[in-house]
Amino acid sequence: MEPNLEPTKPPKMPAEAIELYNLFIHGVISRRTFMDGVKKFAVGGLAVGTVIDALMPQYARAQQVSKTDDRIKASYETIPSPQGNGKIKGYLVRPVSADTRDAMPAKLPGIIVVHENRGLNPHIEDVARRLALVNFMAFAPDGLTSLGGFPGDDYQGGQMFTKVDGKKMFEDFVAATTWLKSRPDCTGKVGITGFCYGGGVCNNMAVRLGSDLSAAAPFYGGPPMDADIPKIKGAILVHHGALDTRLASTWPAYDKALTAINVPHEGYIYPDAVHGFNCDATPERYNKAAADLAWQRTVGWFNKYVRS
Repeated sequence: MEPNLEPTKPPKMPAEAIELYNLFIHGVISRRTFMDGVKKFAVGGLAVGTVIDALMPQYARAQQVSKTDDRIKASYETIPSPQGNGKIKGYLVRPVSADTRDAMPAKLPGIIVVHENRGLNPHIEDVARRLALVNFMAFAPDGLTSLGGFPGDDYQGGQMFTKVDGKKMFEDFVAATTWLKSRPDCTGKVGITGFCYGGGVCNNMAVRLGSDLSAAAPFYGGPPMDADIPKIKGAILVHHGALDTRLASTWPAYDKALTAINVPHEGYIYPDAVHGFNCDATPERYNKAAADLAWQRTVGWFNKYVRS
């Protein structure tokens, strides 16, 4: 299903402006520094506000599957996380076709969806719904649960993110994965996908869970520590943007290490794609050709290694 975009596209921003946004949204620079930097990229007589609007997330316009879509059944679930922050809340989605009224719910393979470093925003919930429409049950946990959850603003979410103990947050994601895997309406096979911070969680979850995780599909995530890679048992599918040089450059060594331990794996570097290229809610980072191909490959990967 194509995203419901308005006919008028925002002006194309220079790569430096997109990188400025990446620094801002990842907490490297302050809001004031971001605003000051944006003034330098107001081009062609555009107002600063126009440039900011072009760079900031547009969740409503990018939504592919409505929260009220009658093909899905969704709920917010809170589960215990005794080794983490005590509990973690997340967004659970299943296709309605799997839950008929007169029969036991069909068992489906499960996919964990891990957000970037700002909490469970509307885009990540939309990704979970997209997975439900290809007949998976998806659970998207909110790593900001202990602070009240995603605040409705990515920048504020990023500020909150730095206040959560990273080790405990990782344990929250472990608890979420274990919970999904053990549900009676799950086949007992689970995979994981995630973006940026969430991509790194995917790789480290593969280390932590070993054979209990069937597959991982990290998008522009950092690889695990070299010494930990031999613990991986699940199939790994890696996505990077070619213009995201720092993270893309980690793939050859990761590829070599996975080959050495005979783990099924593939990795792709997408031309002309920046960090965050899959996120259609940020149109200046979004690369439709790369995102569509990466999504097709991800669904195929999960069908092969999690559904079978």
